[in-house]
Formats: sequence, C-alpha cells, structure tokens
Amino acid sequence: MQSFKDKLNREQLPQHVAIIMDGNGRWAKSRGEKRTFGHKHAIKAVRDVVNACNEIEIPYLTLYTFSSENWKRPEDEVDTLMSLISETLLLEAEEIFTKGLRMHVIGDIGKLPALVQEQMMHLVDITKDNKRGNLILALSYGSQHEILSAVKQISHKVKTGELTEDQITEKVFENHLYTKDFPPVDLLIRTSGEVRISNFLLWQIAYAELQFLDILWPDFGKEDFFKCIYDYQNKERRFGKTSEQLEENI
Repeated sequence: MQSFKDKLNREQLPQHVAIIMDGNGRWAKSRGEKRTFGHKHAIKAVRDVVNACNEIEIPYLTLYTFSSENWKRPEDEVDTLMSLISETLLLEAEEIFTKGLRMHVIGDIGKLPALVQEQMMHLVDITKDNKRGNLILALSYGSQHEILSAVKQISHKVKTGELTEDQITEKVFENHLYTKDFPPVDLLIRTSGEVRISNFLLWQIAYAELQFLDILWPDFGKEDFFKCIYDYQNKERRFGKTSEQLEENI
C-alpha cells in the first residue's frame, strides 16, 4: 500500500504545523494503568512526528507540551511530567542537534523547575545556528496570557511615547507575542477526539486548517502525520476570498 508520504506535493507543504498532543491519560486508563504511564509512552509519538517533519522538510513544528492550565493537575502527575520533560531533553538533545533542528521554547518559562529551565536553555543555545528546521515547545503556555502580556507591553509603550495609537498594527502586535519569529500556523492537529483549541495559539491559528483526530496521542505515528499533511493539501485555503478569486490569480 502506498504511503501518504509518497502522495504529498512537496511544493505545497505547510510551513508551520502545530499539534495539541492529547489523550495520554485515556490511553493509559484503557490499559489499566495510571495517567503517568501514558505520558511516558507518548515520547515515541513525539519522536515520530519530529522525524516526519524532518524527512519532508516542514520548517516549523510547535508541540503543546504543557499548558498553563496543566499546573492544576494532581501534584504527582505534574512532578512526573516535569521529570519526563527533563529526561527527554537530555536523551533527545544529541538527536535534535544532529538532525539540524533549532530548538525554541515559548510560554511562562519562569514557572518551570530550575533544572528544566537550565536544560532547555542549553539546548536552545547549542542549536541556535541550526538551519534545517525549528522545533518549538510550548511549555507553561497559555494563549490568553500571551495576548494579555502583549497588550500590556504595547500599552506601556504608548504610555511612555514609544508608540502612538495609530502605529499599532497587526504586525506590531505580533512582534510582542512569544511567536514573533515564526510564521502563522498553517495546520493545527489535535488528537484524542476532543474538538476544542484549549487556549493554544489563538492569534496564530486565525487562518489555519484544523484537524481533530479520534486517535489517542501515544498511538499517533508517522503515517498518521503524513495523512494529515495529505488532507491539508486537499483543502482550498481561501483566506477570506472566494474560490473564483483564487482561480483568477492562478
């Protein structure tokens, strides 16, 4: 059977894919295990997606790794997640570097344990000259907080005279977001069957294609990812225009 990878048009790949990696707890529960068991087995899916992006050269991949709301989860689960993030950063550092990927982290990083912050910043630093692709981890991230922070920064600049109200444009606003150095999201994928955004990249997904999959994250593999890209390529992206207008520009 032909792989969806072989069906892809390499001239029409999304530039930025974002993924809400959901379903670890339910995956574990279906096997009679604790939620933390699912988080540990989710690493393979992360590795598969990173490798898939690398193979077809999608330049930006953002993974919703830990949300600002996830701090409300049971303490033992949060501790396990932090330990798992730390362990994964150590184990995958060399692989990320040798693949030519540049690491980025977005979110309220100051809330993370000191060791995790140190490991992340080290990986960000040693990969800063890599050019093959960008791996962006959203950690302690919440889009509403990000937007509010941008508003506060801009308001301060208006107050101090650095900006005038007339100078506030979409581009100026975007330059105050965590994602100022990245293009808008073209494709957002969420696993587990849930159909919601969960406070993730609300500004950045304004014109993204959204795909909600029934598969639980630990079961998500390369072929699932390539199918998502194939389905994306078979959508008409109009950006507010009509189909007729798009045809006129061909």
